[in-house]
Amino acid sequence: MTDIMASSFVRRDLVAERPAPVKTTGFVGLLRTRLFNSPTNILLTIVSALLLWFTIIPSIRFLIVDAVWSGNDRGACLAENAGFTVGACWPYIQAKLPQLIYGFYPEAERWRVNLALILAAALLLPLLIPRLPAKGLNASLFFFAFPVVAFFLLHGGGISGFGLSWTAGLLELFDDSIVSAGHVLLGLSKTSAIAPLLWVVGNLIVLVGIAIRWLIYPLTWLRDQLQGTGQSVWVDFAITTAFVSLIAFVLGGGIRTGWRALASSIATFVAIAMVIMLMGLDHGGLPIVATNLWGGLLVTLVVSVTGIVTSLPIGIALALGRRASIPLIRIFSIAFIEFWRGVPLITVLFFATYMLPLFLPGNFTVDGLVRALIGIALFTGAYQAENVRGGLAAIPRGQNEAAAALGLSWWKTTSLIVLPQALRHVIPNLVNSFISLFKDTSLVSIVALFDLLGSLRASFSDPKWSTPSTAFTGFAFAGIIYFIFCFGMSRYSLFVERRLNIHRRN
Repeated sequence: MTDIMASSFVRRDLVAERPAPVKTTGFVGLLRTRLFNSPTNILLTIVSALLLWFTIIPSIRFLIVDAVWSGNDRGACLAENAGFTVGACWPYIQAKLPQLIYGFYPEAERWRVNLALILAAALLLPLLIPRLPAKGLNASLFFFAFPVVAFFLLHGGGISGFGLSWTAGLLELFDDSIVSAGHVLLGLSKTSAIAPLLWVVGNLIVLVGIAIRWLIYPLTWLRDQLQGTGQSVWVDFAITTAFVSLIAFVLGGGIRTGWRALASSIATFVAIAMVIMLMGLDHGGLPIVATNLWGGLLVTLVVSVTGIVTSLPIGIALALGRRASIPLIRIFSIAFIEFWRGVPLITVLFFATYMLPLFLPGNFTVDGLVRALIGIALFTGAYQAENVRGGLAAIPRGQNEAAAALGLSWWKTTSLIVLPQALRHVIPNLVNSFISLFKDTSLVSIVALFDLLGSLRASFSDPKWSTPSTAFTGFAFAGIIYFIFCFGMSRYSLFVERRLNIHRRN
């Protein structure tokens, strides 16, 4: 025991102090571990700092330090009057702000644009906040009710009928198209080498059109009778309400379980009646403002929001159609996607604006803005289809097999299991397309629609504000607006992505 104790080592002196560990937290730790931890990072840090110095500092000087903030004309933004090198001319933006927001929309009617924007924000914000309830009702109001209300607010006008009249008009237009096609073939049969065949086919098509006309005659006759009464809108509204509510009641389960569907249908039509009465749609509605007077940020938001909202359902339908087992649906989806992805957006806008009217019946016209919206929606929908298809391809086959083992149908498997997971995978791609679409709205100026940039360029022609810094100020202002919207969409998509992928965190 004594030998063991004697051989053990017991330190008699204190150990010298060791240096403190390298700090890896805080600002100093960030500099040491991220910016200056290797020769390559040191070089990149220096280059980045120089780049920021030569870009951010001049931008701040132009936008804030050397800017002119008050004035009534171009004289306030001239260097000889200001006494220094003038940067941004913000009085020009203050003077042209109504034009940049509303375009040439009549000043007395701009409250309608403000009301439409307020309604859009009031319906959109609750959808973006996850914790708020009643998401289904809110989504129905935003995606179905609001577009109709916004149309009558922004465009104006009233209605002369309702569901019955609209259905009769569409069927009558379809019938006229068929008869016109038959007459075209009959006209070609007089000079063609295959005249007998064209004559037979043309007569058959005309006979089909006549048969359809007789089939829809009771509906068109009732429509004409309603037009002769003084309250055609409300009589048509009552007939449509009764017919649609009856269908909802029957499809909802009839006497046993259809009462809830019936109550929902009646409540919906009561809300529609209130909107018609408040806006006076049965008496002409608000004054009509033609879309060629729209412009500025209004057109940018209308085109971008419409394209974003309509392109995603189109893309989902095309992506599912491209994976369908039915050859006709699959071939149509592939042809549609490859056609629209194979042409530039400028070509689509030119075709929709100038060539589409050539293919429509003579008594049927489509507004220029609506034609551009349709072209943008179809163009963007083709790109969204490929994004969604990539998400569908990332879903393991076992998901479908498990759903089939549970006895779920194809529709339930797709809508409840496969599609939600696919959309979660492709959130970055979808939002990237949305941001690109928001910026591509500036192309509508090529077809005589003045968006934000179009109104900005039009304002440059005012000699009252012609200064060396006017153009730079205008483009800087437009760039700030685009950045705010695009950055907001980007940050919200990151929030949604983190929230939906919280189960994947380690």
